[in-house]
Amino acid sequence: MKKNKRFAGVVVPLVTPLNASHQLDEDAVEKLMNRMTEGEVQSFIMGTTGEAPSLPLPLRLRYIEVAAKQKKYGDLYVGISSFSLDDSIQLARHAADHGADALVATLPYFYALTKDQMFSYYQALADKSPLPLILYNIPITTHVSIPLDLIDALSQHPNIAGFKDSEQNDPRLMDALSLWKDREDFSHFMGSAAKSSLALENGSDGIVPSAGNIEPRWYAKLLENAITGNDAEHYQRITDELGMVYQQGRTLGDSLWALKEMLKINGIGDSFMMPPLTKGNEADALLLKKQYADFKAKGYE
Repeated sequence: MKKNKRFAGVVVPLVTPLNASHQLDEDAVEKLMNRMTEGEVQSFIMGTTGEAPSLPLPLRLRYIEVAAKQKKYGDLYVGISSFSLDDSIQLARHAADHGADALVATLPYFYALTKDQMFSYYQALADKSPLPLILYNIPITTHVSIPLDLIDALSQHPNIAGFKDSEQNDPRLMDALSLWKDREDFSHFMGSAAKSSLALENGSDGIVPSAGNIEPRWYAKLLENAITGNDAEHYQRITDELGMVYQQGRTLGDSLWALKEMLKINGIGDSFMMPPLTKGNEADALLLKKQYADFKAKGYE
């Protein structure tokens, strides 16, 4: 990674803390943001981990306000993905008005888009965005893989600052890094936490790990070790094991509940989910609590 790039480092995709009425739990947001500050990592709100597609627009606008007020370390990245271009632009302007630093957006994915449509959509969003835009590829949810040549063409836009790729494809990763690792004006972020050390050691500029909600400091150390050429694999192994605690044997949606449940164990909020996602039952919660306790008993540092 190039140390002088504008956007780089560990960017944790935060959960969206909710109360029983499906309103934003603002006290939990403050605690979560403080956890990121203490771990010396940056925050990304309203991405996949944040249940963004399910959040009503007023809640999204309020989350921007609360998170921006609590930002104390690094940049605040705000997810503005929507099926509506106008809604994305409204979120972008609100984020800019409240002190956010960058925006992150997937393509709208209800309709199958041609490459020309993908290009024109992102171009229109970047033209109207008051903040730098990070493009976001996550085929597990959008069911489309954005071609690298299209991303490379879009990277020439003066307001498109980077690309977050959550596609687990090693040849694609190496092709992407060959295109952009030496670019001063365009950043590559690895969105698949299991590929963090591989990506960083081969020139990626940043990582976006959901398990950073629980242990942000470990990802900060993973990044530091990758930069200095020390044992990044040590932290890759233990963060992979941490991720398995809430991900193994669960759907993506259920894993997000489990992640919130682990935060609850750490004194941050509750595990209420925005419909259509739901909380796990009492047996699920007890099993997760035991699995998490077993993991912590190993005493990793």
